[in-house]
Amino acid sequence: MSSLIDSVNPWLVAVGLNTILLGLAWIAPKKLLTPAGLFHAWFLAILIWVTLSWQGYAVVMFYFLVGSGVTRIGMAQKEAEGIAEKRSGARGPENVWGSALTGALCALGVGIINSGFIVPNPQFLVPNPQSLLLLGYVASFSTKLADTTASEVGKAYGKSTFLITTLQPVPRGTEGAVSLEGTLAGIVASVAIAFVGWGVGLIDLLGVAWCVLAAFIATNLESVIGATLQSKYTWLTNEVVNIFNTLIGAIAAVLLAWTWISIIK
Repeated sequence: MSSLIDSVNPWLVAVGLNTILLGLAWIAPKKLLTPAGLFHAWFLAILIWVTLSWQGYAVVMFYFLVGSGVTRIGMAQKEAEGIAEKRSGARGPENVWGSALTGALCALGVGIINSGFIVPNPQFLVPNPQSLLLLGYVASFSTKLADTTASEVGKAYGKSTFLITTLQPVPRGTEGAVSLEGTLAGIVASVAIAFVGWGVGLIDLLGVAWCVLAAFIATNLESVIGATLQSKYTWLTNEVVNIFNTLIGAIAAVLLAWTWISIIK
């Protein structure tokens, strides 16, 4: 099946498949994306398919479907408390790129290298640059799904919520707040999507460990940013913080892999 897919022009498959999905999402009664968000997601999905084929596509689709699902956990309660995501969780363009910009850049990097436009020097990059970018790609979505899941589960089911910088109790939904329930759910989510990346052959089993560890580091650093800086700068919106979050996750995973390779060489 995969050989048949790979033999067809990837642009043709990407545009055709995602246009069909866009049409289905457009007429679906339950909106996961705003109209503008649909077109941005369409463009993103085409980019991912063309650069990383169905394997990369599987990872981003898993993130989107699971992330959209967990956003709706306890929605009525969160809306009543005023801590629910806006538009009942429907994603706009800012959400699409806040979550996926880092992953898209990693995918684009793989595409550029595979096209032969840039030929990196292997003496300075061990493991090879494609592997590092693929690890960063999976780690970025592992980080974002962990963050989304931890936040939404914590807001819905967190019994005790603490500010990460002081460990003082704070109301659920407070920027920078963490809970045991949310943290554990976030770890499970990062493991799940990392295994998707492994299952489709983008990373190895050790890469799964790097993704999960990087997601934990980045998610907690994101909470620190939320608790200390987000209220001080108007430009530091949730979407911008999400970009930093996924970037930290991708970089952390790459550095962990690079350090490990350096140690065992």
